Amino acid sequence: MKLLLDFLPLILFFVAFKGAEGHPDAAAAFATEHFGFLVQGGIVGPQEAPVLLATVVVMVATLAQAAILKARGKKIDLMLWISLALVVVLGGATVWFHNETFIKWKPTGLHWAMALTLWISQAWFGKNLIQAMLGAELRLPDAVWLRLNRAWVLFFAAMGVANLYVAYHFTTSAWANFKVFGVTGLIVLFTLAQGLYLGKHLPPEEDGKP
Repeated sequence: MKLLLDFLPLILFFVAFKGAEGHPDAAAAFATEHFGFLVQGGIVGPQEAPVLLATVVVMVATLAQAAILKARGKKIDLMLWISLALVVVLGGATVWFHNETFIKWKPTGLHWAMALTLWISQAWFGKNLIQAMLGAELRLPDAVWLRLNRAWVLFFAAMGVANLYVAYHFTTSAWANFKVFGVTGLIVLFTLAQGLYLGKHLPPEEDGKP
């Protein structure tokens, strides 16, 4: 359930964008009729309608995600709060100014926030968040935990740069594909690489556990 909630805003953004992209005139008419009061000038054109509607959907989905967790008495983690703030501010700017650039910065903001959180926690407070999450299941030398933390900091920093490169050098449709499939694929590959690296440093009694 948590995994579904985590990916739901991303999935809904992609579905809404692709659906509107396939019917731009209908999407523009729908957006103008229902969301024109949120848009500067009150009219949404066919070119901006897909990303505008997808942005509205992801804003609602992220707010609902936080509300569901709150209603169930679950803790809303820091990354969700950051994601919520980014999607409300940058998404709101995208809708009002008819400018997709704002929402395209959202993944980069989230990735860089993750990188900064991991780095600041280790550098300023001496707390390794990767170790805090996985330390109960894995016994590893402190040096390995430190390298693991640094690797994730660099990975998230690089992902933020990659998002901006795609956003400014490719079409919005290509960026949406990268946001869903490219980012997810890179995270999976990096996680698998981390697993192979950790396997070399596990104590003999833990190495080979299912």
